[in-house]
Amino acid sequence: MKEQTGAFIAVIGRPNVGKSSFINRVLGQKVAIVSDKPQTTRTRILGVLTRDSEQTVFVDTPGFHKPRNALGQAMMRAVGAGLSDVDAAVLMVDAAPAFSLSADALPKAERALLEELARRKLPAVLAINKIDLLPDKQELLPVIAAYQNAYAFDAVVPISAKDGDGVDLLLEELRRYLKPSPHYFGDDDLTDQPERQMVAELIREKLLRLLDQEIPHGIAVDIERFFETDTADGEPILEVHASIYCEKTSHKGIIIGKNGATLKKVGTLARQDIEAFFGLKTNLQLWVKVKEDWRNRQSLIHTFGLD
Repeated sequence: MKEQTGAFIAVIGRPNVGKSSFINRVLGQKVAIVSDKPQTTRTRILGVLTRDSEQTVFVDTPGFHKPRNALGQAMMRAVGAGLSDVDAAVLMVDAAPAFSLSADALPKAERALLEELARRKLPAVLAINKIDLLPDKQELLPVIAAYQNAYAFDAVVPISAKDGDGVDLLLEELRRYLKPSPHYFGDDDLTDQPERQMVAELIREKLLRLLDQEIPHGIAVDIERFFETDTADGEPILEVHASIYCEKTSHKGIIIGKNGATLKKVGTLARQDIEAFFGLKTNLQLWVKVKEDWRNRQSLIHTFGLD
């Protein structure tokens, strides 16, 4: 029997570079929600990949940004926590960045992350994501040069988390960080997230996709009831009752939509994902409530599991 090996790998980067999409691609199942809006990931999430005797635990972190409220501060603490006690990091960047390409012109957020890697003396691999958007792969050369001049990466791997291109090569590069270690998770485990939290995030993902730019950042989802029962016909069914919290009464109306249309669509899409994840027919009930300025109220941030 082969000796067990393991590694903890932090996946870091600015918002919307595709960290969660990469982890979902690697695991072959959604464990982290994704959207085209920044700051989708709010907490540290572990994704567990076990292949025979090797177990790699990916630490998905919120996108690095300047916090504007107590929730943002909690998110940045999650980034710091994600870099603690890991064996290495993957810095994920955009293949077509919207800034000048030189080590001195990298965004403050990425320079801060690189400084943190250097301070912690963490080995790192650079993953350049979204290469599917580049018609000419020669455009990658200045991106690679800019980041290599800023940090001594162990490897540079262009990938497409969307299409899967380069992902296997990146995983192969990350094997260098495996070391003899017991497996901290079961071979069938995919994440450390409680089931209730997974359901709350699946609901929030649909809100992110269906609502305007600003409103989703003021939304939290609280699972109030979550249990399995049987229908009158004896079929197992998952009962989920969830409250969607927003910060303004005007936002409540937008979330519900005309004649309840938006909330109904959120419920339909979320229920489909929940049923696919648990393999159970699901009865999902949603309510919308107002909690003004909850993102600056530490007690509510704690209640919603965001600290």
